[in-house]
Amino acid sequence: MERYENWLNHPTLDDETHAELMTIKGNPTEIAERFHKDLEFGTGGLRGIMGAGTNRINPYTVRRASQGLADYILDKTTDGAKRGVVVSYDSRRYSRRFAEETANIMAKNGIKAYLFADMRPTPQLSFAIRHLGCVAGVMITASHNPPEYNGYKAYWEDGGQLVYPQDEEVIAYVNRTPPLIPAPLKGEIIMLGKELDAAYLSVGLGLATNPATKSNLSIIYTPLHGVGNTIMLQALSNAGFDDVITVPEQASPDPNFTTIKYPNPEDPAAFALAVQLARTKDADIIIATDPDADRLGVMAKNDKCEFELLSGNAVGVLLTEFILSGGDIPPNAGIISTVVSTRLTSEIAKAHNAHYADTLTGFKHIAAQIRKWEQEGGINYIFGFEESFGYMAGDFVRDKDGISAAVLICRLAATCKAKGKTLFDALDDIYKKYGYFAELGHSITLGGLEGRAKIQQMMDDLQDNPPKTLAGVDITEKRTPAADVLYFTLADGSWFCVRPSGTEPKIKFYMGVRANSKDEADSRLKTLSQALFEHIGV
Repeated sequence: MERYENWLNHPTLDDETHAELMTIKGNPTEIAERFHKDLEFGTGGLRGIMGAGTNRINPYTVRRASQGLADYILDKTTDGAKRGVVVSYDSRRYSRRFAEETANIMAKNGIKAYLFADMRPTPQLSFAIRHLGCVAGVMITASHNPPEYNGYKAYWEDGGQLVYPQDEEVIAYVNRTPPLIPAPLKGEIIMLGKELDAAYLSVGLGLATNPATKSNLSIIYTPLHGVGNTIMLQALSNAGFDDVITVPEQASPDPNFTTIKYPNPEDPAAFALAVQLARTKDADIIIATDPDADRLGVMAKNDKCEFELLSGNAVGVLLTEFILSGGDIPPNAGIISTVVSTRLTSEIAKAHNAHYADTLTGFKHIAAQIRKWEQEGGINYIFGFEESFGYMAGDFVRDKDGISAAVLICRLAATCKAKGKTLFDALDDIYKKYGYFAELGHSITLGGLEGRAKIQQMMDDLQDNPPKTLAGVDITEKRTPAADVLYFTLADGSWFCVRPSGTEPKIKFYMGVRANSKDEADSRLKTLSQALFEHIGV
């Protein structure tokens, strides 16, 4: 309540924000939701519902985060101001305004500020940091969250998001920054445009190089009302794919995501219009990117000739095998995935004499592992992915890249088509070679203060009183890879992992098994999941 009153009566508060706060006066529940904490950096950065309050995304929280980042740059680097900060944004409401606020704060502090003249995908922001030699970058996006969300992703000079302990150091600078900074005057900002698109395409996997032969693969693409359409079509065309049709109803940026409930390519329902179009056109493959085009979803025809969504793990192992089998692999190649992703990846890496490492959830941790390999020397990163539809080939970006991943999966699909196969056939070939792996991810949404308390209670119960057996199989190991992550291994090699989301009001469950056949793997996974959810009472 004290925070609410401080905001409401602050002399620099603008009229629009004051009017919004007056609408919740006398509503302690809503005031508590908006002011009980400051937004924190999670696996995807600063992210929240748009609106007035310390626990909301608004011009004041954006300015405060930007000023904290600017102070950190000025205190902790000798040339950061000269090298500059690059800012980009997606198609959400207020994204352009938040990006301009961020760039102007940087300019106000004497830090060179770059700003994309129009909305761009997240991977292009990561690329621009490295390409321009900037000390940091900011992407205004809430990725695949619902329309009421927006966010602020902070990146460092390697193009990866801030990780521990640097993220906590920046947060400390943000926390000591006054909460209600007035709008800065417009500063000197360097605008970026198509020249950065060309640079991104020319570096990324040779995406700007026209192949000698064109592919006859028929592709349906949907950007889900996000920012991916223009750069995706350029990338696919440059890679030799001319038969590409964008779902017309979802081609243009739309902050309300009018045709879909949830703009996430992990959700099969998001593909409804694309599937209709693919059936009409007799397409071979459907691809979708989320609003900021860092995630990629893929649908292909199954053995019944029906379009089926491939899991993130399936696409990840398909690309891992495809890349490692390509014959142009550097010595000491390195593959990275996450602790909640399939264990099959390490088997593929081992078979190709490649190094393998897994990290905590979030691509910022994969980027940190690449940085570690670079500092130590000897291991050359070539591919990484996480089960939540994030993939990154090469090191020209240091975050999920739905554009380059789309080019790769289409190249694999074209290779399969030339052999009379589908992506599902290729996946089955992998299982026959390495064993049948099956994984499941499940999340429970529990919003508000009450939901947050329930999530914490679930985590505490599993930490303090974990089951000794599940489905008659002993649990042989409990690990805590991070303070908020619990990982359990069973005697038969099965595993499950539990963690709260860093960006949404959810608790997430992951599990995996290995077997000698698909039916056996599916059966064991079903038994494991039922036993786990029965144990925790959901």
